[in-house]
Amino acid sequence: MQLELLSEDVMFEAALKKDASFEGLFFMGVKTTGIFCRPSCTARKPKRENVEFFKTTKDAIKSGYRPCKVCNPMQNPNATPDYINQIIKELADDPSLKFKDYDLVKRGIEPNTMRRWFLKNHGITFQAYQRMFRINSAFKKIQSGQSVTEAAFDSGFDSLSGFGESFKNIFGVSPKQSKEQTVIDLKRIDTPLGPMIVCATKEGVCLLEFTNRKMLETELKDLAKRLNAVIVQGDNPHNEKAAIQLSEYFDGNRKKFDLPLFTPGTAFQNKVWKELQGIPYGATRSYKEQAIAVGNADSVRAVATANGMNRIAIIIPCHRVIGSDGNLTGYAGGLWRKKFLLDLEKENL
Repeated sequence: MQLELLSEDVMFEAALKKDASFEGLFFMGVKTTGIFCRPSCTARKPKRENVEFFKTTKDAIKSGYRPCKVCNPMQNPNATPDYINQIIKELADDPSLKFKDYDLVKRGIEPNTMRRWFLKNHGITFQAYQRMFRINSAFKKIQSGQSVTEAAFDSGFDSLSGFGESFKNIFGVSPKQSKEQTVIDLKRIDTPLGPMIVCATKEGVCLLEFTNRKMLETELKDLAKRLNAVIVQGDNPHNEKAAIQLSEYFDGNRKKFDLPLFTPGTAFQNKVWKELQGIPYGATRSYKEQAIAVGNADSVRAVATANGMNRIAIIIPCHRVIGSDGNLTGYAGGLWRKKFLLDLEKENL
């Protein structure tokens, strides 16, 4: 597939199919109505000769188009709503907080809407999410030397028996037996290419993937098994720093990441991943060139496999590796994302 993946025919076909996977990649202006839409707009589609395409909403507006009232292209459909961000921040500041349906209604939030959003984006209900946060908080207090009783009540649990049962359901051991247990903190991040999840241990970031990546669940289970750890929603300074630096990267203001990384893998895989981090911002390297860089020109297939095993997208930039003929190949997040990232970097050199 050539570098120019998004031809006008491809974009029009995506719009006809209301393909949400193209969200954020282009906007379609309709000459006969003067409006512009997102790819997944459900409004009736115009004829091919009556449309033109734009990379950003700003470009569409500068060309005289106004946003569609059906699909609201000025809004990011995958972004976490502000009211949810506020509640997540409050939980992070004080995990002992308990938001009940009554509390949500007082804020003008429909409890069922909250429940559906968390089920869709985290795979658990909002109440389960809160319990995860409290248990993660208690776990870290115990790890730091606090007694089980203090940790339980400081984290908002009403009884030791209830705390012990919930703790064991998640960690597989009782609170008193958890000293040797490892936790991997998980956080959801909004990006222009769709939501991502970032995971970190105390050593550093160990995973960064798009939420719709194929085999993501298998990847998470493998990581947990490798580290003998449990993955739980919770705060981690490495995750917070990753979120900030990713935002700076997508804004075109960061060309190099400054984060501690934790990359369990074979010696060869880590050698490949280290070489990936040496590819300059805005540059590309072929698989053959990468094989030479790791010291074995005949290891192209092994290098490609190691690239595919990279768990930390963007920060370990496997998107900068392309085919020898210049074509885009092999990106777990989707070739359209690979093109977006390469274009973003070239535009901000």
